[in-house]
Amino acid sequence: MKKLLVFVVGPTAIGKTSTAIDLATHFNTEIISCDSRQFYKEMNIGTAKPSPNEIKKIKHHLVGNISVNKNYNISKFTNDADNILKSLLDKKNIVILVGGSGLYIESLIFGIDQIPEVSMDLRNKLNNDLKNNGIKFLQDLLKNMDPEISDKIDMKNPRRVIRALEICLTSKKKYSQIIDKTQKTPKYDFLCIGLDCNRKELYEVIDKRVDSMVANGLVSEVRSLYNFRKNNALNTIGYKEIFEYLDGKDSLENCVEKIKVNSRRYAKRQLTWFRSKNYVKWFDKPNVEELINYIEINQQST
Repeated sequence: MKKLLVFVVGPTAIGKTSTAIDLATHFNTEIISCDSRQFYKEMNIGTAKPSPNEIKKIKHHLVGNISVNKNYNISKFTNDADNILKSLLDKKNIVILVGGSGLYIESLIFGIDQIPEVSMDLRNKLNNDLKNNGIKFLQDLLKNMDPEISDKIDMKNPRRVIRALEICLTSKKKYSQIIDKTQKTPKYDFLCIGLDCNRKELYEVIDKRVDSMVANGLVSEVRSLYNFRKNNALNTIGYKEIFEYLDGKDSLENCVEKIKVNSRRYAKRQLTWFRSKNYVKWFDKPNVEELINYIEINQQST
């Protein structure tokens, strides 16, 4: 049998972590996270990281591996994940990878152009432009440099817009061309399992998860990171809304509702991304046995 990577993807709160653990348990293997929010060791509650018991049950890689004050990008992730895979595939026939960050997943499957290091001066300038001129200023600047970019990234996400601008300005290339210049042949034999359910059920699960995060200490976690709030890592759902509460700009109740709304919108964007990929095999509320059977059949035929 060939070595096989099994990606578990889908919208936030769909149950990717528990599914990945069940699969890793059956196949006696380990898990690599492809979730760009779970890399940071100080961000636990708001990123829905695997619990200590889950990590104890199955070894997870690239979960809590860096600090929020460190610069970590798609190139560093791809290099780290490739090195881990090289080691794991020496002893395992299957490795489970899980996450909702589409570009990170594709960078691992197909590879990407080498992205240059970005100076902190440029990053600080763009963050100041965001603060002083607003997101539309940066959106217009990026569209002028890269007209095709709107179809490639979430233009409403300031972190994504700033990252694309950093690459355009540093490399003197279009960011859309860089992320599109992928190998046509995958670097690994792989399967990509997409998890889904009806929207009403998904949104209910998202709302319950947010309530659980708040009950489990989200506000305290965000407060402990207040001094790092300008770092890109913290410009993310669940943190930026609570910063507004801590700044006295809105009530906690309203900010929690904003997290729910933004999480639902994020889930919709994730589904739109993964639905556009013909390599994803979708399962609606699958049981583990169904997924195991699908993996085993494909492993035997590869």
